[in-house]
Amino acid sequence: MIARDIGIDLGTANVLIHVKGKGIVLNEPSVVAIDRNTGRALAVGEEARRMVGRTPGNIVAIRPLKDGVIADFDVTESMLKYFIEKINVKGFFSKPRMLICCPTNTTSVERKAIKEAAEKSGGKKVFLEEEPKVAAIGAGMDIFQPSGNMVVDIGGGTTDVAVLSMGDIVTASSIKMAGDKFDTEILNYIKRKYKLLIGERTSEDIKVNVATVFPGARNEEIDIRGRDMVSGLPRTITVYSQEIGEALRESVALIVQASKSVLERTPPELSADIIDRGVILTGGGALLHGIDQLLAEELKVPVLIAENPMDCVAIGTGIMLDNMDKLPSKRWG
Repeated sequence: MIARDIGIDLGTANVLIHVKGKGIVLNEPSVVAIDRNTGRALAVGEEARRMVGRTPGNIVAIRPLKDGVIADFDVTESMLKYFIEKINVKGFFSKPRMLICCPTNTTSVERKAIKEAAEKSGGKKVFLEEEPKVAAIGAGMDIFQPSGNMVVDIGGGTTDVAVLSMGDIVTASSIKMAGDKFDTEILNYIKRKYKLLIGERTSEDIKVNVATVFPGARNEEIDIRGRDMVSGLPRTITVYSQEIGEALRESVALIVQASKSVLERTPPELSADIIDRGVILTGGGALLHGIDQLLAEELKVPVLIAENPMDCVAIGTGIMLDNMDKLPSKRWG
């Protein structure tokens, strides 16, 4: 049995693994539950996510990736090891080659850390590729032609904006404003306005079910429960789409600003192509209600959401694995 090549979308919120010839075989949250006393990992992925905010003092649920980079090296390594063993791709005598995606502005030290964690978790050769490029390929864009393609990849920890042509990035920007920050903004808003403490999972529910960032695009409400900061007792309140839109306004403005700055630095010929082709939104943040309408209005170009925005990077790694021979070999190793 020969080890298969694998592509990994090492995300702040989720890890997706694509195995050559099989497609996406794993999609789990980037969370590890650790026993503080022994330092041992008790649960990884979905099982660990269910423990977030619900564990006794000696067990802590850690997210080892922060803002698209490794915050805790050892925990990332054990998480990767667990996922790679789970999908069972190692051969008897060989190790799999890995293609891993990272944000555009990662430093050489951060890249080295990602590479090292992957090698220690069982990779033979590790190849790093920039996330917006892989997301664009996964979204079905033909980035190898001499024409401009623009992609906005809103993940859990970072938002990557890039204009691509001839198979590479022409202009790009990466900001630490994405899905996780939206959750935090909602959480802080509820705390400020209602004096109610809620957890990460509740704020994510609000984001998914009622939030909108385009005024008037959605009119929903949701009942949420939390702990009253004054009495210390549980309390239920109702929140509405409009007020959550207010809470997210500043955060989303930063994504609009980053997109504008990339467009301003783009050569005019490529800008003309983007007016024809539009901007593609990928990543979990693309599902935030109204974000496509807001960007279309602000950038004055058509904005489309990719077919499976959450899976674009993983699908892109699969396409790149299939065309491995065409990739520049100097990046391997």
